[in-house]
Amino acid sequence: MKSKSRTPFLLALLCLIVAGATFGVTMLLINIAERKREARLYPAKLTEVEQSEPDSKKWGESFQNQYDAWLKTSTNYGRTKYGGSEPFQHVEENPRLKRLFAGYAFAVDYREERGHAWTITDVKNTERTKQFKQPLTCMTCKSSQVPRKMDEYGGPAAFYKQKFAEHADEFTEPIGCADCHDAKTMNLRISRPAFREAMEARGIDLSKATRQEMRSYVCGQCHVEYHFKGEGKYLTFPWTNGLNFDEIERFYEEQGFTDWTHAETRAKMLKAQHPEFETWSTGIHARSGVACADCHMPYQRVGSVKVTDHWIQSPMQHINRSCQNCHRWSEAELAGRVEAIQDRTAKMLERAELAIIALIDDIKGVMAEGATDERLESARQFHREAQFRWDFIAAENSMGFHSPQETLRILGESIDLARQGQLEVAKIREALHTPQPVASTPEPTEEAASGQSAY
Repeated sequence: MKSKSRTPFLLALLCLIVAGATFGVTMLLINIAERKREARLYPAKLTEVEQSEPDSKKWGESFQNQYDAWLKTSTNYGRTKYGGSEPFQHVEENPRLKRLFAGYAFAVDYREERGHAWTITDVKNTERTKQFKQPLTCMTCKSSQVPRKMDEYGGPAAFYKQKFAEHADEFTEPIGCADCHDAKTMNLRISRPAFREAMEARGIDLSKATRQEMRSYVCGQCHVEYHFKGEGKYLTFPWTNGLNFDEIERFYEEQGFTDWTHAETRAKMLKAQHPEFETWSTGIHARSGVACADCHMPYQRVGSVKVTDHWIQSPMQHINRSCQNCHRWSEAELAGRVEAIQDRTAKMLERAELAIIALIDDIKGVMAEGATDERLESARQFHREAQFRWDFIAAENSMGFHSPQETLRILGESIDLARQGQLEVAKIREALHTPQPVASTPEPTEEAASGQSAY
């Protein structure tokens, strides 16, 4: 009798369970259908923007997720061990830089870079553009208005030769959507002529580039080594011979190019810019097909869609999304590996700085002792080559991580060349202070004394 009385209760419970399960499955299916519909509709262009539209806010009307993330590039998340978003002054924290860059603008102002949203503010406020006369070429990678301004001025050459101080106030929009995207298709595009010209010189057809290649090429428009060519200050990438350091240095030697004359040694110097693209190109990630955006702009899930994170920053700020897609290790392990590479690089950078400073001291000393420019030519060449190697790594924003082995090779050569320079100075000093023998007058022969020929 007891079991019969429980039957209605069990049936009611079973009905509730079935109803609940049915409701849950129904809601799940509805959710899946809605997510699929959302994914099919994404992205939905609500408004059209013109090609090279410099105002990123207008692009954000259709691409709110990307725009919101881009706005975060103005965030100051503080300093990291070897970088971060705090614009601290390098020349104050490392006084050696004042001597290494003696006679050049970087000895006056050398700040840590900030996010893309700060590009206009920072280029206008640096003492390198306030105290020194600079061409408008300096604005090339700082504003999304540049492509249109180039057209307005009559092309890249006309743009570059303008004076920065006379036109800086015309630029108000920092790096943004128009610099990397086509307004109609939203495909990645090259908006800066210098990159296109350099790739064409290497025989690379950008129209055949894959989307994955473009995810690095758009970064390579600006995060590169470059120089201002000729009186017109034409922006030029030194890639004719190739992308690695030795090929770049050979290019500058062949061109006879010099950035400035060192104020202490009078050596003809080269200033490295920020060769991230070149250094990355020699590393394991590039050889493995990993693009810049894979690490610095990893994908993230927003609702039912996967979007690229436009808060461009160090991969160490999101190791799970940047690194763990490929590397199946804990975040702590991966962070430790990166830090070990960067610590090793930082120590080698310091050794290189000390070696170069020692060479500068030696050259100054022997100059004061009377060494001529002709005698000092080889020592000054050692200074030029040693410092360009150190600077190529110091100016590159990964503290060696983009290509650890190549980084250490270049720094090892920097130290070696600086020490070779010191040995050269020692030879010059020895020659200066070694008494020269006085030529003796030979005794005249009988024939010579009599005025007759000895023959």
